[in-house]
Amino acid sequence: MSARDLIEGEALLDDEEDDGSFDEETGEPSKRANGVNGHLDDSSEEEEDDDDEDAARAVREGFIVDEDEEPEERDRRRRERKKRRREEREEEEADLDEEDLDLIGEANPDFERRAPSEPKLKRLKRGYKEDRDSRRSRGVDDIFDSDDEEDAPHEYDDRRAARVEPRGLADEFVDFIEDDVFEDDDRDQRLDDLEVARPTKRGLAGAEFTEAAGLDEAALEDMRMAFGDGNEYDWALELQDEQDEHDADPDKGLELKDVFEPSQLAEKMLTEEDNQIRYTDEPERFQLARQQYKHIVLTDEQFKEEALWISNLMLPKKRLEQDLREPFQKSIAKVLEFMITDEYEVPFIFQHRKDYLIHAAKVAVTPDPYSQNAPQYVVSAEKLLNQSDLWDIFEMDLKFRALIDKRAALQRTYDNLQSILNLQDSVFEEMLPAAVTMEELQDVQDYLHFQHSSQLKDLALISEAETSGTQRRPGSTKSLFERIRNGKVYGLVRAFGISADSFAQNALKEGRRQYTEDPSQRPDDMADSEAILDPPDYSSGSQALRAAKAMFAEELTMSPKMRKVMRQAYYMNGVVDCFRTDKGLRKIDEQHPYYEFKYLRNQQLSDIARQPELYLRMLKAEDEGLVEVKVRLQGYDTFKKRLYTDFESDNFSEVADAWNRERREVLDLALLKLDKIMARGVKENMKNECENHVAKACREEFSKKLDQAPYKPKGMILGTIPRVLALSNGTGMTGRDAICWAWVEEDGRVLENGKFSDLSVGDPDRGIDDGPDVAAFVELVQRRKPDVLGVSGFSVETRKLYKQIDEIVERKDLRGAEYEDEDGNDTSDKLEVVIVNDEVARLYQTSDRANVEHPGLPPLTKYCVALAKYLQNPMKEYASLGRDIASISFDPSQQLVPQEKILKHLETAMVDMVNLCGVDVNEAVSDTYTANLLPYVCGLGPRKASQLLKAINLNGGVVSTRAELVGDPEEGKLPAVGPRVWNNCASFLYIEFDSSEPSSDYLDNTRVHPEDYDLGRKMAADALELDEEDIKAEVDENGPGAIVRKLIKDDAQEKVNDLILEEYAEQLEKNFNQRKRATLETIRAELQQPYEELRRNFALLSTEEIFTMFTGETRDSLCEGMIVPVSIKRITDDHIDAKLDCGIDGIVPEMELTDRMDVSAKQIYSLHQTVQAKIQYMNRKALSVTLSLREDALRRPYRKEVDRMSDEWDDREEQRDKDMLQEKNDVSGRTQRVIKHPLFRSFNAAQAEEYLGSQARGDVVIRPSSKGLDHLAVTWKVSDNIYQHIDVLELDKDNEFSVGKTLKIGGKYTYSDLDELIVNHVKAMARKVDEMMLHEKFQNGSKADTERWLTTYTEANPKRSVYAFCINPKYPGYFFLCFKAGQHAQLQNWPVKVIPHAFELQRNPYPDMRALCNGFKLLFTNMQSGKRR
Repeated sequence: MSARDLIEGEALLDDEEDDGSFDEETGEPSKRANGVNGHLDDSSEEEEDDDDEDAARAVREGFIVDEDEEPEERDRRRRERKKRRREEREEEEADLDEEDLDLIGEANPDFERRAPSEPKLKRLKRGYKEDRDSRRSRGVDDIFDSDDEEDAPHEYDDRRAARVEPRGLADEFVDFIEDDVFEDDDRDQRLDDLEVARPTKRGLAGAEFTEAAGLDEAALEDMRMAFGDGNEYDWALELQDEQDEHDADPDKGLELKDVFEPSQLAEKMLTEEDNQIRYTDEPERFQLARQQYKHIVLTDEQFKEEALWISNLMLPKKRLEQDLREPFQKSIAKVLEFMITDEYEVPFIFQHRKDYLIHAAKVAVTPDPYSQNAPQYVVSAEKLLNQSDLWDIFEMDLKFRALIDKRAALQRTYDNLQSILNLQDSVFEEMLPAAVTMEELQDVQDYLHFQHSSQLKDLALISEAETSGTQRRPGSTKSLFERIRNGKVYGLVRAFGISADSFAQNALKEGRRQYTEDPSQRPDDMADSEAILDPPDYSSGSQALRAAKAMFAEELTMSPKMRKVMRQAYYMNGVVDCFRTDKGLRKIDEQHPYYEFKYLRNQQLSDIARQPELYLRMLKAEDEGLVEVKVRLQGYDTFKKRLYTDFESDNFSEVADAWNRERREVLDLALLKLDKIMARGVKENMKNECENHVAKACREEFSKKLDQAPYKPKGMILGTIPRVLALSNGTGMTGRDAICWAWVEEDGRVLENGKFSDLSVGDPDRGIDDGPDVAAFVELVQRRKPDVLGVSGFSVETRKLYKQIDEIVERKDLRGAEYEDEDGNDTSDKLEVVIVNDEVARLYQTSDRANVEHPGLPPLTKYCVALAKYLQNPMKEYASLGRDIASISFDPSQQLVPQEKILKHLETAMVDMVNLCGVDVNEAVSDTYTANLLPYVCGLGPRKASQLLKAINLNGGVVSTRAELVGDPEEGKLPAVGPRVWNNCASFLYIEFDSSEPSSDYLDNTRVHPEDYDLGRKMAADALELDEEDIKAEVDENGPGAIVRKLIKDDAQEKVNDLILEEYAEQLEKNFNQRKRATLETIRAELQQPYEELRRNFALLSTEEIFTMFTGETRDSLCEGMIVPVSIKRITDDHIDAKLDCGIDGIVPEMELTDRMDVSAKQIYSLHQTVQAKIQYMNRKALSVTLSLREDALRRPYRKEVDRMSDEWDDREEQRDKDMLQEKNDVSGRTQRVIKHPLFRSFNAAQAEEYLGSQARGDVVIRPSSKGLDHLAVTWKVSDNIYQHIDVLELDKDNEFSVGKTLKIGGKYTYSDLDELIVNHVKAMARKVDEMMLHEKFQNGSKADTERWLTTYTEANPKRSVYAFCINPKYPGYFFLCFKAGQHAQLQNWPVKVIPHAFELQRNPYPDMRALCNGFKLLFTNMQSGKRR
């Protein structure tokens, strides 16, 4: 007997074998050629019989099918066969494992058995007993039993369904139970028990579980609340199921989401949502904007309501005449119809439905008796809506949809309350339809949830029971106000004699006045009655009365009408106050930008509307914790007294007086709550309005930048692309920055670039030659013949380059390309040198896009390329920036507005201008710069634009007609866009007319929409005076566009000017109800000049713009009267040349050098010295300033003039704060701070001196300051036992504990960080101290010792004068200059102050000891000369 005969089918497989013994897709047992259920054949036998076995298996399992079998079924069977073969090969190659050898040993006594291994922990698996029985009955003899095989797939399907079925609590942890291996019978019994215990449905529902657990419904609900209902991990099970499905089909093709991260797909717009937008035939911007309102379909009534709603919002801003208000409302209704019903975008409506935006009226005129043909009337046209208004309507439509959505949700809730709980509420029914803002809807919602909170909870329980099939207990906890409403105390609330809604109606002055009725009892007596007392909660009358007043106050607070009263009062009489915080007290000093509103009070809402940027800055300061912005009701007491009269009863009695007192207390309590709610809402609404105002200002500024055509070469028509030579010297630093240049052709190609080093122009009269590169520059210009020279850069030095080039052009007579003048003669003009706006070029030079387009060019040359392209087409350059457009500053307050809001408004400006200019669709296919414009085309967006280009490329890469864009099955053209999108974009995508191409249509090259082609052809036929027969013959021979083609061929376009378009328009309106007057004008203009350039001429930069571009300064940051640091560059007897930090040149005239007449400028100042100077006059065009160094001028600080009313600034608090700060400065104290710097120590002054005692001279300690968190103290060792303490003011701090980004010392010296301060201030002074103390004139002793030495010296040398320096220990950083002018002269001393990089004597700085000594002698000599005079 062989070992094979001893292997019984009942041997139970372990878990791993169990998993592998069934096919994962079909559930059939895998046929093992090697293992427990098969012959012990080796792999060589398998190789020989492989084909035969495959064929036999195919016959058995039905893999041989006829041709009628479905392809999907065939593919599935093929995958099964491949997987089964792979598993069989793996098993054949495997050796017998240890457990197989044990089985053989048990059956064969001669087989040597091994020692039993330790029990293994096994994971119990789910499975059906029938499945285990069928597997246990299988042995070698019946492994190929066909009946079993046929049943197996069905059994497996059942098992698989059971496995993925949701699990209940009973088996939630079954897969996590681990146990020892059981005997076969015990294992079977245990698994059977588990099968019986496993529920068939997910969750805890079902009577079986309740009965088995012995729990009632209430206990079961408590258990659900504590432990959940078993559905918490459904998401994980679903993910596992998805993974199982993916594993079951390994041949399934990869998708993008299988390869890329979701964030990457979202960035590239390749998610499922993006594809849905891409392929849906609806304008992309509409889809994105209306995404959350897809489910909303407006009824006719809602449509009319929306038109009226938008009209009421827009009318106050439009300020139209009374007779134009009705046409205005009709115009808005029509625009909404175009947007919602027809799905037309703003550019389409503005371009092709312009007649509906204009109100035209016939005005009768006095008949002319001398002319019978004189017109009897004239047409008066008033423009009702502009393009910006259309975008506002689009935004308001979205807001109205949100309004309708919320209103519908509230109505559904109320309907459910009505139908299920039979509830009626007249206040809700009245106020819901009247709510016209989100605030008012929120008021109604708050009212509903307050008034019917318990009913809403019951409704939620009923809804949950219907959804999940479970019955939950009603909540036992109720709010305070619910308990009052359902208790006896509410009778006391009714006793107030008027409801909250009736009182609010009185306050609104709506309808008849509602009178307040007084009860017969006093409030306290009624509260003590048994009808009101409700123990144990309200066992005393005072408790009941307090609860009743709180309840009534809450009802007033929640009343929608009462909130409407307060809101109206706030918007009419609200004011804004700004209060500084404790942090802002010290941080906002007079030089701080927030000082403008530190003590601002009583700002009317109308004032805020005129200064939106001021309010946004106030809110930013509030976010930083520096101020608190409060909105309050002006005349609050008067307003409250007026409400008292509407609330109180008119009766005269002791009882009425008592009730009126209680009513006033209730109203006071309610107003306190309402005041907070209204102030918060008004404050937020004002913020939103101010942000919108700034965003619209950015849009208008961007529109101006976009509304400029390419630079127009002289003699060319507007819109001609120029050839440009652009140059820049970067920062203009001599010896470091070369002059880079780039030559750019009309088509944008960069054909040549290079560098110049010196373009200075010589002076023949003085024998000065031109710079070495002037000749090369002239040769370049004469060879390339540019139309314009563009110059720009990063500093004031660029203006010098501009002057140099302009002078070269003038002297060398460099001219542009020739053109034909009005007389027909060829002529040319001198080249124009233009300073180019470089805001796009600065972003481009270091961008990835520049590196891809011009990888070999240096950044400054790329900068020149961008300058040239800006001259060629500013709009394309702005479009190429994408989201980086927000980096450009369009408004000083732009950073106070969320970037997304700014981008949205900027996009509308770009959409308007791109559609005004149109896009050559064939050029967009080949040119990326033109393709950047496609997302802004009407109807398109980034997704649809990419799809458009893709479809065009698949169609051959060329578009012949506009009609091709929607596809042409006969020509095999795929649709690039859907019909609705095509309707939007067709007229804005033009195709150049080719007279040699029969299919080319002239109108495809115009702004005329295909829907109006018949009108254009009719006008062309009338202009050519063709009759119907001629038209038919021409069309039959040459197609529909033949008439227009003939008009162009005959060069007869001007004949269309003879047509009377008014008659055309009247006929169209009469016969077809179409208003086309403006459209007819467009067709006439386009027939004469297709897609004429409608943008304005290229805008040259103004003086102010050039000043800001080169200096980075504005009128607010640099103006007359300001005191600024300047660096001295040249000193003469009558003036000083200086330079400001921004690069501007300054001059100090003789009268402004000093207020001392006894010294010269050379004695006081030195080269490269930095001094404070006051700006007397600014020449922004020449980039120069006139300065003053006089002490009397510097003592008058600059203060910005602000025009305020007397009650708008709190002078008293300002003075109190100044006095308080002065007092605090006199009191020592220090706030603990920790700064990450190696020199920082948390010392006071004494500790710092003690620490530095053992350190070297010049060593430093940075420590906290007693002056507050916006100050630091720097202590440094001047000499032994002499230490100087420097106060450092910190500005531009991120938070109160960080170091300021700007550090100031004494109001004169400014540094950007602590390291710069240490090096350029402290160490610079320490070097001067060392220089002083190492000088031969320095005495180490005290002042007395020095004076004794001077006396001794003069006694030994009676005719000589002598001087010496010694340190001043009382004032660290100062030295004594002691001198004695002869033996009998008096001892004198002057103080010498050490300042960074210099010594100061008599307010005159000297750079070194030699200059100091010479300066002292000169000053002394002048003093003596003055005395003699």
